[in-house]
Amino acid sequence: MSAAQPLSNLQQELLKVYSSDVSEEDLLHIKRYLAKYFAFKAIGEADQIWDEKGYTNDTMDQWLNEEGSSYGDKDGH
Repeated sequence: MSAAQPLSNLQQELLKVYSSDVSEEDLLHIKRYLAKYFAFKAIGEADQIWDEKGYTNDTMDQWLNEEGSSYGDKDGH
């Protein structure tokens, strides 16, 4: 049996927050803040890759219009 991995610094901080009695409204704000933080972080990383690869809006249009692609189909089929 392997030893349990220690908690990450993020997990430790979240446990501190959740150990106190946080209102449902505050909890919702915290969840939204975390979601926005990670979304913006992912967007930033995607933008960096996009720039490194030299992709353009035309690149995206080509991908969306590739034969067999379901991305451009408004029904998702």
